[in-house]
Amino acid sequence: MANDSYKDAIAGLSKLLSERADLGSVAASKIKQIAAELEAAGSKEFDPAERIRTGFLHFKTEKYDKDPKLYGALAKGQSPKFLVFACSDSRVCPSHTLNFQPGEAFMVRNIANMVPPYDQAKYSGAGSAIEYAVLHLKVENIVVIGHSCCGGIKGLMSFPDDGSSSTDFIENWVKICSAAKTKVAAKGEGLSFEEQCHSCEKEAVNVSLGNLLTYPFVREAVVNGAVSLKGAHYDFVKGTFELWDLHFAISPSIAI
Repeated sequence: MANDSYKDAIAGLSKLLSERADLGSVAASKIKQIAAELEAAGSKEFDPAERIRTGFLHFKTEKYDKDPKLYGALAKGQSPKFLVFACSDSRVCPSHTLNFQPGEAFMVRNIANMVPPYDQAKYSGAGSAIEYAVLHLKVENIVVIGHSCCGGIKGLMSFPDDGSSSTDFIENWVKICSAAKTKVAAKGEGLSFEEQCHSCEKEAVNVSLGNLLTYPFVREAVVNGAVSLKGAHYDFVKGTFELWDLHFAISPSIAI
């Protein structure tokens, strides 16, 4: 498709040259140069290794080499203030969106930015990340960030509720936030499917915040005021970001 665009542009420039004999020599020469550059660019295939190489070189020269103090400190350890749950979607990188610098945020990214409930056997991957962040890194804030046009949430809203499954992993995963789907469906009468999905993107964040409290060490840290839980939603269509707190009525354990 990209090559077709290049070909169309080249054809247009060639037609211009043939039809406009009155063009000056300088203008004609410039048009030929542009056509040649377009043709050269259009003939290049994407090279993933080269993209990675040039990306790292840019980081090395523009960031790493220019901030030896930061990277020297990071070589000795990390003390992030945030544990962030975000979606794997390529359009919503938190480091880019929130300008997090290296060492600021410990991150977990998965389909639809979901936090599963405490389950040592079923969700040990997410559990180990939460445990390490809270008990070892001593993060002070846990933020769950939803986003617009989330494919995982659209899947949650559209997958059947009869127990059937057409995927190996996705449906079982997004059902973590099935309570959000139920809530939206109950209140979503008259809303379009897209509007229901948008609402569910935020409700699923709240379900994940609730699931965080099923982890004993998170619950204890929240009760003691050592950790705060925050929900967020990034709308990359409108260019907006919402942040909110959920206030839970939590009572510390009482030994009798």
